[in-house]
Amino acid sequence: MAESGLRSRARAIVASGWFQVAIVAAILLNSVTLGLETYEDGPLAEAGPFFDAAEVVFIAVFTVELLIKGVAQGRAFFRDPWNWFDMVVVGVAVVPASTGFGVLRMLRILRLVSVLPQLRTIVSALFHAVPGMGTVIGLLLIVVYTAAVLGERLFHDIDPEHFGDLGATLYSMFMLLTMEDWPDVAQPAMERQPMAWVFFVGYIVVTAFILLNLVIGVIVTALEQEVNAHRWQEDQALELAQHQSVMTQLEALTAQVAHLTEQVRALGGPGAAAAAGPDGDTARQAGAGADGEPRMPRE
Repeated sequence: MAESGLRSRARAIVASGWFQVAIVAAILLNSVTLGLETYEDGPLAEAGPFFDAAEVVFIAVFTVELLIKGVAQGRAFFRDPWNWFDMVVVGVAVVPASTGFGVLRMLRILRLVSVLPQLRTIVSALFHAVPGMGTVIGLLLIVVYTAAVLGERLFHDIDPEHFGDLGATLYSMFMLLTMEDWPDVAQPAMERQPMAWVFFVGYIVVTAFILLNLVIGVIVTALEQEVNAHRWQEDQALELAQHQSVMTQLEALTAQVAHLTEQVRALGGPGAAAAAGPDGDTARQAGAGADGEPRMPRE
C-alpha cells in the first residue's frame, strides 16, 4: 500500500505541468553554463568554482528527475528508449571535464528533445522515415555515381580540375547536387563543348529538383503519420477516461438503487402497500351499508 501511494504521488509529480517546466528550465540554464565555460580562459577566468558548483547542482536535479520517473513508471521506465537516452546523457555528466570524454557533457542540451513532446514527435518521425529515405537515397547515389563516371569520360581532358579522376568528379557532382557554385563547375566544360549544358541541367533537375524533394516528401509523410498516430493515442486515452468516468457514475447509481431497494424492503416492501390498496377498500365496503354506515349483524 505504501509503495502504491508512493508511485501515485510520483506519477502526479511527473504529470504536473510545473515539473516539465522546471526540467526544461534546468536544461536551458545548464546549456547556458556549458556555453559560458568556453570563456574560462578569457573574461570568466575566475568563475571556475561557480561552474563547478552549478555542475553539481544540475547533476543532482537530473538524477532526482530520473529517480522520480523510475518510481512513477516502474518497470516500464526501462522499456522507453528516451529514458535510456536520458540515463546515458546524465551518466556522461560524471565524466570529469578534464578528460577527453568531458566534451560529451554537451549532449545534455539534446535532452530538450526527450523532454518536449513536439521535438520528440519530429525525431520519431525521422527514425520512421529512415526505410523510405534509404530507398530514395540509394537511388540518388546510383544517379550520382553514374553521372560521375559519365562526366569523367566526357570532360576529363577539358576540365581536369573538376573531372580529372573519379574522386574529383564525385566531389563535383556533389557540388552540382547542392547547387553550390555549380556555374564554376559547369562553365569550363560548356565553353569547350556547347552541348554540355544538357548533361549539367539534366543532372541538376533529376537530383536536386526531383530526388531531393522525394526525400523531403518521405520525411513529411512520416511526420504526418507520426502526428496522426499521436493524436489517435490521445483520442483513445480520452475515450478510455470518459468510459471509466461513465462506468464509475453508473456503479454509483447502481449502488444507490440497491440501497434504496433494501430500505423499501425493510419498511414492508411494495406487496404490503398493494394489499392495503384495492383489496382493503373492498373489505371495508363489504362491512358498510349503502349510506356508508357500518351494518349491524342480524340476530
